[in-house]
Amino acid sequence: MGFSKWIGASLGWSFGGPIGAIIGLALGSVVDSMADGKSDVFLGQGQKGTRRQQPNYRTRQRPQTESGDFEVSLLILASIVIKADGVQDQRELDFVRQQFVGMYGKERANHAFKLFKNINKQTNISTRQVCLQIKQMMDHPSRLQLLHFLFGIAKADGMVTNDEVKQIYTIAGYLGISHRDYESIKEMFYNSEEHAYKILEIDKSASVDAIKKAYRKMAKKYHPDKVLHLGKEHQKGAEEKFRQVQEAYEQLQKERGF
Repeated sequence: MGFSKWIGASLGWSFGGPIGAIIGLALGSVVDSMADGKSDVFLGQGQKGTRRQQPNYRTRQRPQTESGDFEVSLLILASIVIKADGVQDQRELDFVRQQFVGMYGKERANHAFKLFKNINKQTNISTRQVCLQIKQMMDHPSRLQLLHFLFGIAKADGMVTNDEVKQIYTIAGYLGISHRDYESIKEMFYNSEEHAYKILEIDKSASVDAIKKAYRKMAKKYHPDKVLHLGKEHQKGAEEKFRQVQEAYEQLQKERGF
């Protein structure tokens, strides 16, 4: 599988704008021949020999986010979070690699991690510009999935530092993710006294009817079908969010007796 052959086939909107510039620098001198006429996919599931028209990310157009666009966005944001506390813990790097192996298989994950390491060397990445491009072009369910993955990275070393929390909070704001959605996903990696309530985005004083309504709303918001367009490799994370919503509801059913 060629390292750079995915460029023409698997990336859509992320091939332009600030993200495209970061990818270009990360690729650096890694160039391989395409003389064999094949177009092996590195990220995403593009068609062979096809170069899609790249949309202008500054426009209001929001095409469906495909796997390649999601993965590149994920790699860049993961790099930002890992460097937030000034220490790149090997456990966090291992978590990123393990997640990619689990989602894409060893060969494809190795290529993705190679790109990740090159992205990770860059020191001038603008969090704001990257996130605004993602917000402009990526659908809301996919952005929520990004946030869920980032908290997983931050906690891979056993704890989430204040610097990492601040960085993820900043990213969430730039991505247009509401405070309640941010707190809901964050709580999936904590276990506070109001754990179930925070996941369902309600107050502890909520009535039974309000709890039921919140559950229906959150089950719909976090349903795995919302990110089917990203490919089956991203279903595991989506299913985890959905499972935690169900468990939060069941916990309140027991506590409230309904």
